[in-house]
Amino acid sequence: MRFMHRAESRDNMLVKSYLLLPMILSAFERDSAILSTHLRTPAPYLEVLGTAAAVATTDLRDVRAEMRRRGIKVYEQNRLNTGIEAKYICRGYHERMLLLNDIVAAQAAIHMRRYLGLDISSFKSYEEQYQIK
Repeated sequence: MRFMHRAESRDNMLVKSYLLLPMILSAFERDSAILSTHLRTPAPYLEVLGTAAAVATTDLRDVRAEMRRRGIKVYEQNRLNTGIEAKYICRGYHERMLLLNDIVAAQAAIHMRRYLGLDISSFKSYEEQYQIK
């Protein structure tokens, strides 16, 4: 007998990544455009941003594939004053996720640092920070 389960933490992480990664890619593109016009020798910086964007693009492709495999489909995204709302179907159940602007900014900054090859070991996850088990 097979049971249907509502979204699990892995499912939520996939949806969160699905929402964050396009914003990270947009930030890399915007920053590349700014750097290319304002620096005397932008090539090394643009190469680093290009490499980071390529890895983020691969991650987004992998997230989308995993979502398809797990039966997750985001069918609506709304930008609210407080954050980003996503409505999605997960194994037949309709779910809703709200990412507050502060959370989005903090998570995006950490992911961007990781993609740029910076050390993120000093950053703690929400669960670690508040010792949630």
